Amino acid sequence: MTDNYRKQRVVVAMSGGVDSSVTAALLQKQGHEVIGISMQVWDYATFTAPDGEKFDTCCSLDDIHDARRVAEQLGIPFYVVNFEEEFQRLVIDDFVGEYFRGRTPNPCVRCNQRIKFELLLQKARDLAADYLATGHYARVERDGTGRYRLHMGQDSSKDQSYFLFTLTQEQLSRTLFPLGGMTKPEVRRLAARYGLRVAEKGESQEICFVPDNDYVRFLEEARGAGTLNGDIVDRRGTVLGRHQGTYRYTVGQRKGLGVAHPSPLYVLEVDTEKRQVVVGSREELASPGLVATDLNWIIPPPGAPLEATCKIRYRHRPVSCTVIPLPGNRAEVRFTVPEKSVTPGQAVVFYRDDEVLGGGWIEKAMLNVEL
Repeated sequence: MTDNYRKQRVVVAMSGGVDSSVTAALLQKQGHEVIGISMQVWDYATFTAPDGEKFDTCCSLDDIHDARRVAEQLGIPFYVVNFEEEFQRLVIDDFVGEYFRGRTPNPCVRCNQRIKFELLLQKARDLAADYLATGHYARVERDGTGRYRLHMGQDSSKDQSYFLFTLTQEQLSRTLFPLGGMTKPEVRRLAARYGLRVAEKGESQEICFVPDNDYVRFLEEARGAGTLNGDIVDRRGTVLGRHQGTYRYTVGQRKGLGVAHPSPLYVLEVDTEKRQVVVGSREELASPGLVATDLNWIIPPPGAPLEATCKIRYRHRPVSCTVIPLPGNRAEVRFTVPEKSVTPGQAVVFYRDDEVLGGGWIEKAMLNVEL
């Protein structure tokens, strides 16, 4: 145990799941003064589920109750902070707005960026805590220069570093990821050894504010239906059919197009200004690169082209690329081999081996003529 881990006051973000519960238990066993906090971010009373149906989401009232019971079991203080208004403004409104701009958002990155590591970290400071700890599968290390570095979690199947590329040096200096060097089976075994009541609890699968995974229903309840109906066209502009809202489509989508065609069609682009969904062949999905905006560098920002690997979605296998810095906190990313389904609104995250270098938000895929 390093000096940074000895006898500190640590706020643990407790979601009611096994990961955050083991995080709290581990830190307590290490001798820290541990305080548990759950975030109430979504009012489940606004959602009516079919009779008897239960959804595997995070941050529900049941999850908060589970977190409270674990805190009682550990004998640590426990608080609930209500971030519903902030979550609506900073995460949900962004989610809806992105879809209606023809983009495919990643609300989990936004939640980590704007809620957990800004608002909740501030709450930890208000409680005079030295650190905020979470159950993320990622690792933070401090190098010989005093700079903090973010690395993938040891369990590659659970690694969550992709969701954390927005962290700043100051945030990293105040953050602990105790599970980063562990595998999920090891975490479950610890939960059982500690006798935690959530040891066998299942994984959260869906976005918390869309518990039935019906994005179309959610978006139309937020903005109404029929405002973005239009044509399904090919790259030449030939009309192939009609659609009932551009927000129903995302780049790479094949199913549900409703267009009869001799060969499979995929969504290539969503154009909300023209209200068009552009489709084409699988080969047309391939792109040699992308433009990213709103970059955050964890390493010192490069002043010249940088050889790296990148992920263009959470479950994407890292691929070789060259990152070329552009003015205005933007970058051009050129893939060594063209990649399919480059999706505006998703995050692109840069790596060197298992280290996160930084990342940004995909503004657009590049066509061959652009390179």
